[in-house]
Amino acid sequence: MRKFVAIFLILAMVTTGFLSGCSKKAEPQDSGEMLVMASIPPLGDFAREVGRGRVRVKVLVPPGASPHTYELKPSQLKDLRHARVLVLVGLGLEFWADKAISAANNPNLIVVKTSEGLQILQGDNGRGNPHVWLDPINAIHMVELIRDAFIKADPEGKEVYQENTERYIEQLKDLDQEIRVTVSHFSSRKYVAFHPAWAYFAKRYGLQRVAVIEPIPGKEPSPSEILKMVKEIKAAGAGAIFAEPQTSSKVAQVISVETGIKLVVLDPLGGVPGRETYIDLMRYNLSQMEKALK
Repeated sequence: MRKFVAIFLILAMVTTGFLSGCSKKAEPQDSGEMLVMASIPPLGDFAREVGRGRVRVKVLVPPGASPHTYELKPSQLKDLRHARVLVLVGLGLEFWADKAISAANNPNLIVVKTSEGLQILQGDNGRGNPHVWLDPINAIHMVELIRDAFIKADPEGKEVYQENTERYIEQLKDLDQEIRVTVSHFSSRKYVAFHPAWAYFAKRYGLQRVAVIEPIPGKEPSPSEILKMVKEIKAAGAGAIFAEPQTSSKVAQVISVETGIKLVVLDPLGGVPGRETYIDLMRYNLSQMEKALK
């Protein structure tokens, strides 16, 4: 019996050692890339473009979720403990940011708020409108701030970050010109927004918002407010209603039926097939606008 137990223990030790060796081999190796966390998909794409070849980017708010309501998961807080740069919009969009940064307890974390230095429009909730990235000219400024944060975190990569940024800025300038040409052919420039996401885009390219269905995210209008809105929209002669895939479009559908105005879905966040990159996302939105307003 003792001999059997001894043999069993030896086999167990050998097996454990073998499995342990296998597990070590299976563990992902440190690629040497700098870990960057970005709050939303467009910022994640900016970070990838700037850091191409030197960074690994993780996006905190997943595609299909609203940054206005999303709560971070414990695994994401764990990632923040190991990140070197956290890329945010600011202006209260990431309502969880202060608590998350404090909980991460990462003294090496560089936090960049990419809205800083931009001309901020007043939001319908009495605070600054955070949707600055939907203006490609604003995006250029945001990309430059990301570049500066990466250089601070990783000085050895300075030339790479500068070259990547210069290349990407040229693409953003081309995008801006493409939007200007397309919008110049719109027969109507008036629109109804589900919520004030498109204010910066509208200001840059000469569109006019005549009503907003949900000024405060998550707070639907009352029946009386909907009736008043329908009258205002009809009187203004809006060309389209812009809904969003991250929010319920039921109220927007009701208003579309009552006013006879076409409902189109614009996506301010992307991160889904066909809209993974910022430029693809903006081209998608431009094509949606064109369907309704040209």
